[in-house]
Amino acid sequence: MSAEEVHNRISMLRVERGVSRKDLAGALGIHYQTVGYLERGEYSPSLFLALRIAEYFDVPMEVVFSLKSFPRLGSEAVKS
Repeated sequence: MSAEEVHNRISMLRVERGVSRKDLAGALGIHYQTVGYLERGEYSPSLFLALRIAEYFDVPMEVVFSLKSFPRLGSEAVKS
């Protein structure tokens, strides 16, 4: 992990809510390709944009962004 790497759940939130990249980009006032760069971790958003993304999805910023990798879904399940 680089010192500047920021992990995000933008793609997961977008798909879960049925929002296209173009729709999200339009709501945020950015180019749809920028959404792809953000999702792939090729671009880290400004604090202002990160707050707007969290606000768009109506979740705390920590739900969308982290300095550590998010656990894979289901990895927290109790195994018996």
